Amino acid sequence: MNNKIIIRSYREADATFLAAIFFNTIHIINAKDYSPEQLDAWAPRSSLEPEGWMRKWQKIPPIVATINDIIVGFAEFEDNGHIDCFYCHHEYQGFGVGSALMKEIEDRAKKSKINEIFAEVSITAKPFFEAKGFVVKKEQSVAVRGMTLTNFVMEKLVSVKN
Repeated sequence: MNNKIIIRSYREADATFLAAIFFNTIHIINAKDYSPEQLDAWAPRSSLEPEGWMRKWQKIPPIVATINDIIVGFAEFEDNGHIDCFYCHHEYQGFGVGSALMKEIEDRAKKSKINEIFAEVSITAKPFFEAKGFVVKKEQSVAVRGMTLTNFVMEKLVSVKN
């Protein structure tokens, strides 16, 4: 079995799969660091509906990771260096999906001459981002649908070749 990770552009047909990755990763992987109420606020059942995602992704199409044509992760990378969504399928944690997505983000940042990439990172994702060279700029409490969640503003300087 070939477990090569392929990074490709978003297709509208991906929306349902990406929404499921968002929902399941939060409810399964992040459950060790957040309460069920916090998880429901962060990723309510309605987040499984692709329509809102499709509208969002018309403006900022995500980067999609696949293994054997199975979508295993995605990330959004904005023109200002901001990484918005960054999720790896709950059954493919530890397969290098996050590393492949991060490499693509860093390559795009360098190509676009973006010196700094940054994200608001969950408690759960913080060790991964630290391992990739990100540093915590601040811890913050964020209100989401009536719940307060802790996350971290993290950034990384990217060496840009001129």
